[in-house]
Amino acid sequence: MTIKTDLPKAAAVAADGTTPFTPEQIVEQLRMLRQHVPDFGPLPVPESVALRNVARTNAEMTHAAINTIGAAPHLVPTIGRGVEELRAEEGDVGRWRAVEDELAAMLSGVKAANLARRHRLGLATLMTYHITRQLVRKKEHADLLPHVQAMRRANRFGRRHRADAAAPPAEPPKTA
Repeated sequence: MTIKTDLPKAAAVAADGTTPFTPEQIVEQLRMLRQHVPDFGPLPVPESVALRNVARTNAEMTHAAINTIGAAPHLVPTIGRGVEELRAEEGDVGRWRAVEDELAAMLSGVKAANLARRHRLGLATLMTYHITRQLVRKKEHADLLPHVQAMRRANRFGRRHRADAAAPPAEPPKTA
């Protein structure tokens, strides 16, 4: 597994003359963009399932249906939509799929960047813990002892919690 440690920092990104957005500014921009997406909004699970089942219609079948409506204009009142409207909607589906893909790529990138941030923070935390454990062995660093004890209690790596260690051993099965 390779971890990117040479990710661009805020200063490196700003070197090109732009100022990186803060997380709060990005959230604000995303909320503003939401207002411009037609039909945006979460759906209840049953409604989502029902929509998804019909939305999976094969593209060839969709083309054939649009062509059928074009060949039989008397279907327009029954369907409620004409050929041009359906072709425009078909184009919109493709264009919004590109938006979907781009947002998925952005989400993936943001998750990777945040994982790298958490890794750097975790690495600094573990280094601090291990170094201060050694420092408190000397009297001049005794003031760090409460901090080391707090880190030791919160450490989820290595040692088991006392409650796990104090659990009674399982009884052997009884034989008759």
